[in-house]
Amino acid sequence: MAEAATFDYVIVGGGTAGCVLANRLTASGRHSVLLLEAGGEGRGFWIPIPAGFNKLLTDPRHNWRFATEPEPATNNRVIAVPRGKGLGGSTLINGMIYIRGQQQDYDRWAQLGCTGWSFEDVLPYFRRVENFDGPEDAYRGTGGPLPVTVVRERPEIAEAFIAAAEAAGHPRNPDYNGGTQDGFGYYQVNQRDGRRISAADAYLKPARRRPNLRVETHARALKLVFADGRVQGVMVRTRSGERLFRARREVVLTAGAVQTPQLLELSGIGAPAVLQAAGIPVRHALPGVGENYLDHFCTRMNWRVRLPVTLNEATRGWRLLGSVAQYFATRQGILTLGTGLVHGFVRTRPGLDGPDVQYFFMHASYANAAERRLDRHPGMTIGVTQLRPESRGSIHIKAPGPDTPPAIRPNFLAAEEDRRSMIEGMKCARRIVEQAPMNRYRGPEMSPGPACRTDEDWLAFARDNGQTIYHVAGTCRMGADAEAVVDPRLRVRGLAGLRVADASVMPAIISGNIQAAVFMIAEKAADLILEDASQPG
Repeated sequence: MAEAATFDYVIVGGGTAGCVLANRLTASGRHSVLLLEAGGEGRGFWIPIPAGFNKLLTDPRHNWRFATEPEPATNNRVIAVPRGKGLGGSTLINGMIYIRGQQQDYDRWAQLGCTGWSFEDVLPYFRRVENFDGPEDAYRGTGGPLPVTVVRERPEIAEAFIAAAEAAGHPRNPDYNGGTQDGFGYYQVNQRDGRRISAADAYLKPARRRPNLRVETHARALKLVFADGRVQGVMVRTRSGERLFRARREVVLTAGAVQTPQLLELSGIGAPAVLQAAGIPVRHALPGVGENYLDHFCTRMNWRVRLPVTLNEATRGWRLLGSVAQYFATRQGILTLGTGLVHGFVRTRPGLDGPDVQYFFMHASYANAAERRLDRHPGMTIGVTQLRPESRGSIHIKAPGPDTPPAIRPNFLAAEEDRRSMIEGMKCARRIVEQAPMNRYRGPEMSPGPACRTDEDWLAFARDNGQTIYHVAGTCRMGADAEAVVDPRLRVRGLAGLRVADASVMPAIISGNIQAAVFMIAEKAADLILEDASQPG
């Protein structure tokens, strides 16, 4: 084994949060930082092209391709759980949708014991992240590293869908990241000039010229190393063999909500029963590791479209060639589209303090959500997801090595409120499509189809067809109680020298796609780390 190298901070995971921390912790020049990433540089033909996400969802070079364990509530189906692989993490392969969530989400975090994480506390960090090209106000940032723009494409069927939502009684909302989330409009995405901007583009690339930052790719963390009652480093498998990297101050885990709990358990940190079953000696009992699994469950409703105005026909033959030429000449057109075109946020019952269902409208349709091969005839899709699921699952190791994927058990649809909200959300989507502005476009409903009428029918459709939308969170929950894994300063409870700063620390999932919240968590984590570093001793 090569001689150990030592840095002030060792960051494990070069995804969204890792790129932010690598930038912020090296900015002053006072601290040496090592960023470890198990994947590569995060380069590839399809990565900067927004529509390329379809190719990346099944590409093992850029995707860990995890999957759930079969569970009865989803009819024992194995559900794909993509996770980004390479510098930039899931921002290399995601749909680029930028949603902060509702103000109440973060106020709830504070109420759960996460002091310093209310909306008022985290808003400055969201503003620090953003370079929003829309109207400036007290909610939005305009000078941050991450460009955020409203989707540029305005196909006629999208305008008709928004008009149909208004006809059904829902407001038009041009900025769901502003004062209120309710309503319909166009999604916001992290793009610049029609190109995906990953966390590596926005944060890591400007920092890599700094002499106090070292980046190691193809470096798979095997376990944390303990000495003198604290975590002092990480054992890593590199292309040249195993290496030990030491941290003078802290190891910071940013491997994501799947692999951060996996690494903790491989290191002997977790629930004793889980560790013993996998043959791992218990170094630090922490029963919350891998629990509190959170994710957004989504069904896709499809309709045939009467007119040739969808992506299904626009991505074939001469039309596709024209779109490719348009994109490379102007950075405009359908290749700038990711997973969402029109957004919708609705409340499915009175008394809610915010929307509980989110819609993703696309003028495209496909039979299999994991593969996303477009149908040959014109079609449209509405993704329906419950925003604040009450169901909780788990992620735990199955073997004592990192190459065996962990057991992912989402426990989707376990809570009655989750089932109710999903059912009502799908009914509401159907009512919107049946409004007059969609008459010109609406063909037969393909999925679930007109025979789906009762609540039992809707629930059966969800169990048969629902998928994750890849918002894994919560598995190293932040809090002040005995089951929390990290405290509100993101320090692992009962262990010195170790923090977690990724989606796994969320005590409850936010109301929307989670990447914006992960950027925010990492920005705040950097401040917490630097504040602690400035204290005597």
